[in-house]
Amino acid sequence: MLKWIEDNSFDIIVLSDLKGKILYISSSVDKILGYYPDEIVGKLASDYISPHDKKLLSTRFQKHLNNTQKFNISIRNKDGRYIWVESILSIINDKHGNRQIIAIAKDITDKKEAEEMMIRSEKMSVAGQLAAGVAHEIRNPLTSLKGFVQLLQAGIEKKDEYYKIMIDEIEKINSITSELLFISKPMTDNRNFERLSEMLSDVVTLLSSQAKLFDVKIILELEEDVSIFCDKTQIKQVLINLIKNAVEEMTEGGEIHIVVESNKHQCAISIIDEGPGIPQHILHKLKEPFFTTKKDGTGLGLMISEKIIENHNGTIDIFQNIEKGSTFQITLPLHQNSI
Repeated sequence: MLKWIEDNSFDIIVLSDLKGKILYISSSVDKILGYYPDEIVGKLASDYISPHDKKLLSTRFQKHLNNTQKFNISIRNKDGRYIWVESILSIINDKHGNRQIIAIAKDITDKKEAEEMMIRSEKMSVAGQLAAGVAHEIRNPLTSLKGFVQLLQAGIEKKDEYYKIMIDEIEKINSITSELLFISKPMTDNRNFERLSEMLSDVVTLLSSQAKLFDVKIILELEEDVSIFCDKTQIKQVLINLIKNAVEEMTEGGEIHIVVESNKHQCAISIIDEGPGIPQHILHKLKEPFFTTKKDGTGLGLMISEKIIENHNGTIDIFQNIEKGSTFQITLPLHQNSI
């Protein structure tokens, strides 16, 4: 029976010691990675894991060694390409009492590629929607610059003072266009330790023009700066989507508070708006694909945001505020080397 399961399973079954040396691997590895089992047995599992996943896997697995864990990681096949697998890892004891790692890995490459295609589509949609607000925000400093150039041509005094103002206006334009280009980049999964304060400040800068159009003030409340191991592009996309949604709901203006709280293990980013709130009967539908309360909405933004956060081992929760408005809370794991 076990032989039949091994021969017919599409999942890879792996047994290794605690150092990651592979003691056994099922024949299904040939179907997924193109290796024969005897090419892999005796090697280190880490040799086949992508560099950016290797560190995360080691850190998380060692931290929760006695618990069954699930990871989405990319591993190298025989052709040198990386494919995505969903891997479940547990600790077991052999007949001699030696602790070993058992893992079951399922190929989810097609699923990941479909998700990334949706994310790219949503990114371009968001970039297009932001364009009007960005154009408005760029036009103001350009008008100022034109006026100062005309004054300089007229031979005014105190040129140094005007030069400083002009440089500030140019920097404002550069900051806005840089952020718009940043979110329009092709999707990657490039994870590093990133300062949360920098990401939030960049997003607030980008959205400030649209917020002004809605008479909304965005207030950032960050008691302690922390770093998270993440793909900066993806996390920024989530923040843009959630804050932008909050702005658009506040048709009568008001304030959005972005509150960051953290402990030793995780940080929570709460986006608290003063909009009309979310009716209880649709609260549970918000994360469903293609469900939207907007006339021109795609219904994919929140679903994609949640998928990104899940891939970072976090969660998105939605709450109704006691007085008015809603709170969208992102929770992400926090690493000990916060900066």
